[in-house]
Amino acid sequence: MLKQIETKTCLLCEKPLKGRSDKKFCDDYCRAAYNNDLKSAANNNIRNVNNALGKNRRILESLLPEGEQMVKANRDKLLHLGFQFKYMTHTYTNQKGNVYHFCYEYGYLPLENNWFLIVKRNEE
Repeated sequence: MLKQIETKTCLLCEKPLKGRSDKKFCDDYCRAAYNNDLKSAANNNIRNVNNALGKNRRILESLLPEGEQMVKANRDKLLHLGFQFKYMTHTYTNQKGNVYHFCYEYGYLPLENNWFLIVKRNEE
């Protein structure tokens, strides 16, 4: 009975591999490209979340006039500007129990009738 020799191939380009028995790639280019492809899905999700957080921050910043500590805006205006309420960096609960939702240093407090108080955290 003849033993069949299995030829290993590159995981990316499928060229036959020569050399070490545990070799997976024919060259550095294929190794890097393969690993970049593996990571791209996870990195894409992270990139999308970071982009949404950045956009939310810019929207809140644009609504707060220069030098002002707070301003009110309604939900429709925030949504029209592309604000996504599901993305925030953290929350802060004050002594009264009010929960502020933040996108970095800009935050909002839900008020009655779909209004929000937009604030900027004072850097201490």
